[in-house]
Amino acid sequence: MAASLSLSGHHRIPPLVLSVLCGLVSVGLLISIWWMQSQLDQRQDRTLAQMDELAHLPKGDYLKPVLLGYHHLGADLLWLKLVQVIGKRQNSMNEYEWMAHALDVITTLDPHYAYAYYAGGVILGDLANRPDLANRLLERGHAANPTVWNIPFLLGYNYYFLLADPAKGAEYIMRAAVLPDRPAYLPGLATRLAAEAGKPETALAFLEARLQDTSDPEMKEFFANRMKEVMIERDIKQLEGAVELYRTAYGHPPTSLAALVDGRIVRDLPMEPFGGEYRIDRETGVVSSTTHPERLKTFFRRKKDPTYLYPRIEQPAYGFSKTW
Repeated sequence: MAASLSLSGHHRIPPLVLSVLCGLVSVGLLISIWWMQSQLDQRQDRTLAQMDELAHLPKGDYLKPVLLGYHHLGADLLWLKLVQVIGKRQNSMNEYEWMAHALDVITTLDPHYAYAYYAGGVILGDLANRPDLANRLLERGHAANPTVWNIPFLLGYNYYFLLADPAKGAEYIMRAAVLPDRPAYLPGLATRLAAEAGKPETALAFLEARLQDTSDPEMKEFFANRMKEVMIERDIKQLEGAVELYRTAYGHPPTSLAALVDGRIVRDLPMEPFGGEYRIDRETGVVSSTTHPERLKTFFRRKKDPTYLYPRIEQPAYGFSKTW
């Protein structure tokens, strides 16, 4: 049994034949490994060729007339080619810049290709760490597709999380929150962002518009309560400013908020909208609400400043519309 392989308990394969079979199997494995490696090499060569093609694409404005009305089909074909390049395990920074160029061409050929704007914004912002390129693409997409909510939503994300600009991030999230088909959580997120960005008045104006715009009792209650939460944040910020003025004037923090009135720093104290009261910590000077001790904050906090591998591309000034 040690010298040969038994089949069905009666027939045995001679050792020489067994050695030949094992050798053939080994050769087959080596051939299979070689074939798979050659296929990988060919795919790598194809990927490099595809990337080179993307890098040398003419501008979309030049390419569009040449396609004789088939520019939408051209955008689809270029998108498929771009997806194959994105499928690599890792892309270089030069390749990401070429992708940005290809995305610019694709969206010039088909300005209403909303998914290309969104996917391109994710790739350039999160994978390439190029929020400048991402926002340039998304700004164009937002202008061409003003009713698509996820494009301004991603712009808001980029400004808040990647560019450390919560005020501008809140403005874009608010714009997304009033568009059709937006998720139900977006208005709440928008107001949290606006409150944290130091602009509770913007959040209150947004909530007031949403409150007037809905007839659903549950949503009315939600917006009314959220307005009160934003009022608390507004009041605390104002009281904190008054505490600092008191500290400057008298050399120490006030022992109570009533001291702000007695010291003629403020004329009167705001009413806590949920029926509670505002209090000050005598040692730290921190102001808080008895009904909502936790400040109105967004769920995610940056732990370090964003880093850039390339200089930022300056964006045009953005103004949030006062009408909805």
